[in-house]
Amino acid sequence: MKTFWKSFKITVAFCILLSMGYILILWIFAQAAGPNRGEADIVVAEGRTVGAANVGQSFTEAKYFWGRPSAVDYNGGGSGGSNKATTNPEYLAEIEARIDTFLAAHPYLTRKDVPSEIVTASGSGLDPDISPAAAYVQVKRVADARGLSEETVRTIVEEQVQQPWLGLFGTQKVNVLKLNLALDAKQSK
Repeated sequence: MKTFWKSFKITVAFCILLSMGYILILWIFAQAAGPNRGEADIVVAEGRTVGAANVGQSFTEAKYFWGRPSAVDYNGGGSGGSNKATTNPEYLAEIEARIDTFLAAHPYLTRKDVPSEIVTASGSGLDPDISPAAAYVQVKRVADARGLSEETVRTIVEEQVQQPWLGLFGTQKVNVLKLNLALDAKQSK
């Protein structure tokens, strides 16, 4: 019994040490390499909080760029995907409906021009970013809805493209919330 209690104490001590050590290592990494030092990137416009740049939001008006669909209706309290297989008939019907909706708003595109990320939800359902290609296919619609030239809107998209971290890790991306706020700021001038 003496050996049991000694083993139990050592196990508890290592559980505490390693769990705290793991959290400490993650915290240090977030401080050094994480975006915004591991904190939520709260976006404020005109003195009021409009969202978090690291959580996707629903934009449906023609004057705004649209992000990825969400399987959880952009609920930050419960992220997750649909968990439907890519061969699931219900899932395929959802994708077809999303493609049809996107094409109705973008009649100048063909089916093959629709970026897959615009019609498929991310694994978290909260993806705040789209690829530059997904933004560029929406430029004409947004420019027409805002009464701006396509060149002006394209320039704003180009300014919002974020490059991979250290030029190596990740891909180019555009934060949809920040892009839409940049458009609003351009028109308020």
